[in-house]
Amino acid sequence: MKLYYSPGACSLSPHIALLEAGLPYDLVKVDLRAKKVENGDDYLKVNPKGQVPALVMDNGELLTEGPVIVQVIADKAAGKNLAPSRDSTERYKLQEWLNYITGELHKNFGPMFSPVLADDAKAFFKDRVMGKFKYLESVLADRDYLMGKQFTVADGYLFTMLTWADRMKFDLSAMPNLLAYKARIAARPKVQEALTKEGLMKAA
Repeated sequence: MKLYYSPGACSLSPHIALLEAGLPYDLVKVDLRAKKVENGDDYLKVNPKGQVPALVMDNGELLTEGPVIVQVIADKAAGKNLAPSRDSTERYKLQEWLNYITGELHKNFGPMFSPVLADDAKAFFKDRVMGKFKYLESVLADRDYLMGKQFTVADGYLFTMLTWADRMKFDLSAMPNLLAYKARIAARPKVQEALTKEGLMKAA
């Protein structure tokens, strides 16, 4: 498999999933502004959407959209328990979390990265995200991970959003459960490996 990524972008989530799954993969860096891959090729010829992540499967088929990609990765390494079994009630709960993260966090973070959006508009989106984080703070009061005691691909996605909160200088000091959760994920060796490979953390 081949994962197209941009350092620190939402492609970090499937990158973490691949490492946690122990699956072989190639990593290809994308310049999202120029829409070019590392060797100068046109990224739009790989993924016409022009976004990351994009995963080229072993059979040559292209998959896009992070919540779908991470489930495919999890299913290819079922023994790692990165997702509940297909058609189970728990699997639908995982999909519920993936949808929540993509719809309520990811999409509200996006405008804050815009260089042309006014500060008051960015503040509006920041307030919306903070409201979602407050909800997650309550959810994480009695569990280690979103699904309970088991790390899943949804946790890699939420962790990615929390790294964005760091970049945006969010003050999460009033949310000890969320901060403890973030530290728990960050301490995972495969998460550290993904951050190091993307140049987001110095190698030990």
